[in-house]
Amino acid sequence: MATLTASNIAPGVLSSTPRLPKWVPWAILGGSAAVAAGILFLADSASIATIVSLTVVLYALSITILSRRIEGSRYATDRFATTLVVVAFGLALIPLVSLLGTVLAKGLSVVDFQFLNTNMVGVFGEMTEGGIYHAIWGTIMVTLTATIISVPIGILTAIYLVEYGRGPLARGVTFFVDVMTGIPSIVAGLFAFTLFTLLFGPAYRAGIMGAAALAVLMTPVVIRSVEEMLRLVPNELREASYALGVTKARTIFKVVLRTAIGGIVTGVMLAVARVIGETAPLLLTIGIAADANFNVFEGRMATLPVFAYRQYQQGGIGVDRAWGAALVLIVIVMLLNILARLVSKYFAPKLDR
Repeated sequence: MATLTASNIAPGVLSSTPRLPKWVPWAILGGSAAVAAGILFLADSASIATIVSLTVVLYALSITILSRRIEGSRYATDRFATTLVVVAFGLALIPLVSLLGTVLAKGLSVVDFQFLNTNMVGVFGEMTEGGIYHAIWGTIMVTLTATIISVPIGILTAIYLVEYGRGPLARGVTFFVDVMTGIPSIVAGLFAFTLFTLLFGPAYRAGIMGAAALAVLMTPVVIRSVEEMLRLVPNELREASYALGVTKARTIFKVVLRTAIGGIVTGVMLAVARVIGETAPLLLTIGIAADANFNVFEGRMATLPVFAYRQYQQGGIGVDRAWGAALVLIVIVMLLNILARLVSKYFAPKLDR
């Protein structure tokens, strides 16, 4: 029996099925919106949400029926599935766009140079002075310290699980990593508070306490993301390195990690984004301060999440400061993700010849 390939299929067979013109889906969408708006206005129950919902239902039914009659069941199913995916994507965007819009609307009116360059020393009640300079640096210092703690542990643990881990120990490590992934943030804060209280006494407060709590939350995320990236590295690269007489350790650090560096950096930034907005563990461990503190080993420190929480709790002008702090926190996360993209692009292996 002859094998059916693209070269021996009669010309025109693959394209013999009639297709809808590209303008038809857009026309159906516009017609569905018009019909939905007319029906709901006549029923005196028109709103943006109801019009959009009825438009989606009418469009899905119309495009599926028309496609089935003209293009066949296969293309009709494809168009129906595409509609569902687009609708799901749109629903997922609604809370994101709403959140960003609210933060921008309420935060832009507060954020200026004075707000970014002053602290809360001497600011009381409804005074309009005061800013988040100390909270910005506190967030950076605490998060950076947590990253320094968690990233080496996470990468080395992932290397062990992928390259060396066999038997009960590896299964136990994997189990505990899965358990740590789901622990509440307040539990991490209680752990750090108890640990440093036992070591230095109940009066001790320092940024390292918050960094330790955040590191507990970051480490399992780093392990999981790095582990998946290392498993994606082809074994042929390892075998080629071994064939040249390179040791396993050097192969891991020079070949495997270098190949997966883009995914590793992305995973680390996901872990940073996971913890940079945490409030409960920082509120429990390092509290709040009115002035900037650059020593993570001594004294309380202010962070943007705790600052926003405390200011919103005070009410009045504090609510405006809270929205401004939230906007700056989002911008910091965005800048960190851009930096991660640049780092992964620069250090990724060049495949062009």
